[in-house]
Amino acid sequence: MRGDQLARQWQLIQLLARSRAGVGIDRLVDELECTRRTLYRDLDALRYAGFPVIDEKRDGRVFYKFIEKYGLGDAPFTPDEVLALALSADLLSVLEGTLFYDSIQSALSKLRSNLGPEVTEYLNSLRDSLRVIPEPHKSYSESRETLRVLHESVLRQRRVRIQYRSASSGGRESQRELDPYRVWYRSGGLYVIGFDHQSSELRTFAIERILNIDLLESSFEVLEDFDFDQFVASAFGVISDTATPLRIRFAPSMVPYVEERTWHPSQEVERTEDGSLELCMNVGSTAEVRNWILSFGANALVLEPESLREEIAQELRAACTNYSAKEDSREGNEQKKGEPGQ
Repeated sequence: MRGDQLARQWQLIQLLARSRAGVGIDRLVDELECTRRTLYRDLDALRYAGFPVIDEKRDGRVFYKFIEKYGLGDAPFTPDEVLALALSADLLSVLEGTLFYDSIQSALSKLRSNLGPEVTEYLNSLRDSLRVIPEPHKSYSESRETLRVLHESVLRQRRVRIQYRSASSGGRESQRELDPYRVWYRSGGLYVIGFDHQSSELRTFAIERILNIDLLESSFEVLEDFDFDQFVASAFGVISDTATPLRIRFAPSMVPYVEERTWHPSQEVERTEDGSLELCMNVGSTAEVRNWILSFGANALVLEPESLREEIAQELRAACTNYSAKEDSREGNEQKKGEPGQ
């Protein structure tokens, strides 16, 4: 099949690109799990596409490799490195409209201008065999200047003044001075973490809610005890707080889905005798994890903490009330439609 052929040839490119001395025919056959005839066809296909595959005989054995110091045109990259860059553009598509996305697209355009048409077509075929569909994400088309100023502020350790619209306070706007420590991407959004002079504490702000930003002359020093990894370690989403032990039981039908994923660095999973799964985590905000638990419906049961268990129960009861009210209203409307006209 075409997909299998491309996957095999992609692996062959990696093997040749990483070996300066060359790779023997026996090793290539073993690594690619194919016959010699298939390997020879793949080598011919790469040569036809413009890859400078050469062979050398040493001690009666044949070794294959790329021409020494081979790059793609004037670019000092191997084919697998170029493909990795192309895939990274897919990963960064969630940041379309920002300088980060524009920069990698510009870099790829420069690389493509140095490729021959055959190599370009071949790499496009390989890229089409692995696509990245972006997760739900925010739009940053109007945040280009904000990101530029924040980037300069973080590098130069210069304070900024921001006009910020808070979601937690119903959209209330406030002006505050901020020492930005780090710009952070998480859960489909960009955030800036820094020392907020209004609250005199470390805070996290959503980039898209910064309505205006000015770079100030005042410089700042990062707090000596600030550790980014430690600061975000407890966050299930973006809220960092004192870690709370959390234990959830998932129904057997959810076990593969839950068990195969890393939801939080602190997680521990344990299968139970009835086939269900218990997931334990230490998270910094149960508010963020609540909606995630609710997404599993009846397949998830909070065992602790008791306060979160009750919050989930209240939410589910309210949902049942809403649906019951809608059913009653629908039945009433149907009865009215069935009554004869006056």
